[in-house]
Amino acid sequence: MDLEKLDAERPAPPVHRHPSRQPEVAAGEGCLVVAIRLPVRIVVFLVVLPVRLVWDACAVAARWLDRAVFRPLGRALLWAGRAVFVWPLVGLWRYVLVPLGRALAWLGNLVVVVPAGWLYRYVLVPLGHALVWLYTRVLTPFGHGVMWVLRGIGSVSAVIGLGVFAALSWLTRYLVVVPGVWLYTWVLTPVGRTVAWCAKGLAWLVGVLVTGIGTGLYWITRILFVLPLLAVWRWVLVPVGRVLAVVAREIWNALGHAWRVAGYVSLAVGRFLKALFRWVVVEPVRWVYTRVLTPVGHVVRDAVLRPAAEAARAVGRAVRQSLASARLTLRRTRADLRRVLVGEQRPVRGENRREPIGGDTRTLGSSTTALTKD
Repeated sequence: MDLEKLDAERPAPPVHRHPSRQPEVAAGEGCLVVAIRLPVRIVVFLVVLPVRLVWDACAVAARWLDRAVFRPLGRALLWAGRAVFVWPLVGLWRYVLVPLGRALAWLGNLVVVVPAGWLYRYVLVPLGHALVWLYTRVLTPFGHGVMWVLRGIGSVSAVIGLGVFAALSWLTRYLVVVPGVWLYTWVLTPVGRTVAWCAKGLAWLVGVLVTGIGTGLYWITRILFVLPLLAVWRWVLVPVGRVLAVVAREIWNALGHAWRVAGYVSLAVGRFLKALFRWVVVEPVRWVYTRVLTPVGHVVRDAVLRPAAEAARAVGRAVRQSLASARLTLRRTRADLRRVLVGEQRPVRGENRREPIGGDTRTLGSSTTALTKD
């Protein structure tokens, strides 16, 4: 009995569960949530399934278009762009603009830089030295003399100005400042204090009136508007909002589950269609190509095409030999006709006619002219 009591009092070990294997009904969910969840998921699944099928079909079509159409088209457009724009521009830059720029740089150096350097060296530098000498030797002493004269004139003017300023200060003090201080002390200050006391009393009265009116308006607004709106918010909108939040959350979760389940269904449908297309179209075509067309093609190649090609090559060789024989016969006939009509031509020896060699040396009894030559 003691062991049983100890086993009953011992806390149970925690159970570790995978996050994806949590129970469907979480803690705190009521019967309304459970009653809404299953119909909402069924309806959402029936709505989402065609959308997911269309989406997956569009994705497969887009991948096929990208692989079979857009990439080759992009490569072709890239090659065409290079051929139309890049290569002409490179040729223009390399064979036109660069030589033209070098020629313009050489011309600018010859026309602008060299004359400017000559002007600076032989005109501006001597002119600058001359101006410096003029400033140092002429203008500076003249300026010092002028400044000495101006300092003397300024000292005299300062003495006269100080006297005038002292007289004006005394007159201003006793004609303006002293009467102004007396007027501020004995007239403006009492009047200002009286006006300030009256303004404070008026402000206090206006504040009391505004406070009373504001308090009345506050309670009227609170009783007529705030309390009814608070009751509507607390007892109507908050419960409705909670119900709508539960419905919206369940619809969102149902959309997620339906999208995933529709993905599995779409994958299964795609695999089924792929297998159906393979066994209905691809495999028969492959079987026909392998079992029928390939042997027939081999038979046609071995029995028809190769003998025909060999016969064609033999005919070609015979035709070429016939044409060669005909050309040779024609050449011989033409040579015989020329020999009959013109006679046998003596072979032309490639020798120097200016100086005879060998047995044709010049002697006294022989002649080398064309008329008396043997």
